[in-house]
Amino acid sequence: RTPPRLKATESNEIWCWDVSLLKTHVLGQFFYLHLFLDLYSRKIILAEVLLNESAENATMLTKLAITREKALGGKIPSILHSDNGGPMRSATLYATLQDLGIFRSFNRPHTSNDNAFAESVFKTLKYCPQYPVKGFGTLQEAQEWVLKFTRWYNNQHLHSGLNFVTPNQRHNGNDRAQLAQRKKVVETAKEKHPERWSGKTRNCEPMGDVYINKPADEVKDSQNKAA
Repeated sequence: RTPPRLKATESNEIWCWDVSLLKTHVLGQFFYLHLFLDLYSRKIILAEVLLNESAENATMLTKLAITREKALGGKIPSILHSDNGGPMRSATLYATLQDLGIFRSFNRPHTSNDNAFAESVFKTLKYCPQYPVKGFGTLQEAQEWVLKFTRWYNNQHLHSGLNFVTPNQRHNGNDRAQLAQRKKVVETAKEKHPERWSGKTRNCEPMGDVYINKPADEVKDSQNKAA
């Protein structure tokens, strides 16, 4: 199947979402972490832990994510990208997205890299030192832990894919001022102590557009510009 090709040029243009299993203290029993992520800024729009996944839960959480983001002054995304799970392809969710004017986008079958940004957040969550590797005792415990992680990720995590600004700074358009200030500090330090630099100073430019499966011709153009 043709790979999805998406390009985000601003916040709340494209959202990705996925579901990941969280271990419990009962062998073989899991909680279901539903996560909505803004492709451009990597901000976690919504992260909710539920007892199961279903079309009804997917629809409810999509509406909740949009309501919360609009309350913060954001807008409705034009595209919602996901894998091919049952809730993602359900008629219930499809009808809701049609009413909202949101297009659907899907991974190719068995190609998790088509939703790599959401998968990356799951890895960050499960590999952080505070993650309870033995699992969660209760649903409330899991919900509280994920809420704490989400607040840290959005507001404190200096994201390497965003040139080390936080997702919220990028989402709200404050990354340019932050990086400009960083560049000024670095250049001032170089003027005072040029012997500490053997080459160029650290890149302090804002990250550009974000792609899922960037077209080959644009990859080549980017490489030419970098050269």
